[in-house]
Amino acid sequence: MSKLSFPKSLAYLSVFFAGAAFTLPVTQLLPSEALQEQRVAQIPGNSTQPVPSNFIAAAVEKTGAAVVRIDSTRTSRGRRSRQASGVGSGFIIDSNGTILTNAHVIKGASRVRVTLGDGRNFMGEVVGLDELTDVAVVKISANNLPTVEIGNSQNLKPGEWAIAIGNPLGLDNTVTAGIISGTGRSSGVIGASDKRVRFIQTDAAINPGNSGGPLLNQRGEVIGINTAIIGRAQGLGFAIPINKAEEIASQLIAGEKVAHPYLGIRMTTLTSDLKQDLSRELGLRLSANKGVVIVNVARNSPAARAGLRAGDVIQQIDGQSVKTADDVQLAVEKTTVGGNVQVAVNRGGRNVNIRVQPGQFPVS
Repeated sequence: MSKLSFPKSLAYLSVFFAGAAFTLPVTQLLPSEALQEQRVAQIPGNSTQPVPSNFIAAAVEKTGAAVVRIDSTRTSRGRRSRQASGVGSGFIIDSNGTILTNAHVIKGASRVRVTLGDGRNFMGEVVGLDELTDVAVVKISANNLPTVEIGNSQNLKPGEWAIAIGNPLGLDNTVTAGIISGTGRSSGVIGASDKRVRFIQTDAAINPGNSGGPLLNQRGEVIGINTAIIGRAQGLGFAIPINKAEEIASQLIAGEKVAHPYLGIRMTTLTSDLKQDLSRELGLRLSANKGVVIVNVARNSPAARAGLRAGDVIQQIDGQSVKTADDVQLAVEKTTVGGNVQVAVNRGGRNVNIRVQPGQFPVS
């Protein structure tokens, strides 16, 4: 299965991240005869507001002026200083120059330049970034700027329209459209286990350089931040839900450190086949037939300090039954750093209750 890569090196950002576009691949040109105008069917959404006959153009007209280009420059230190530049996207959320984008677009940048839709350039100041959700806030010194309208990502449904605006491969103000292909995609399922996001999946074309740009609904409201793609796949793009992005951004703007609780375990959903494999390959003797089995406990982690062990099968978190590893992850994300969490496990046939204090997820 292809995995979504969140690589550390700049070279890989142009491959899997819909982020800074450092290289421009050869464009495959199609015969002009094959390009035929197609009429797009309009699917009504949940809103009672009327949908314009050309709703994509109307959405772009409403929001496009608030979408910006972000050029970042990174300097690598060594025997010889080298600079790498990349292109990403962002969007203005208030008229005084506050911009949302992806953390990977501006992480490690020694220089951030923001270009508005009207061509004006500003040097950007990084207000803050959170790597675990890939959200960042940039500020420019300007007033009376156009802004986006923030929508609601809570109740999105597959099949609703999705419109992406950004600067893919350095092609400014590019618009693509598609649908919401899925919601609530966990970071582990799409191969980004180091992130703490439930992604929106879309088939609207997203390419390197789109990162940080808005994903819109049919009314031109921002419902997500375009962030990643799966390599060697088509129509598999992912966006951070705007509700989550706003939550993180508000903490960054306030100068707060974003808290991400974690236990420090590697786990998997238990099945009968997996039970045999774990017994044979890792020597884990499991009595339970369902639940979430702990495969490994990180050294000096909250789980290790509390006494959780490899082979423990998690049955409940704070009294709530968990059936999958995703259930456990969701439950832990709802806790607080330093709080108390009751973890009920099956250990060799015995039911054991263990109190764990989640720690702050280490970022390195």
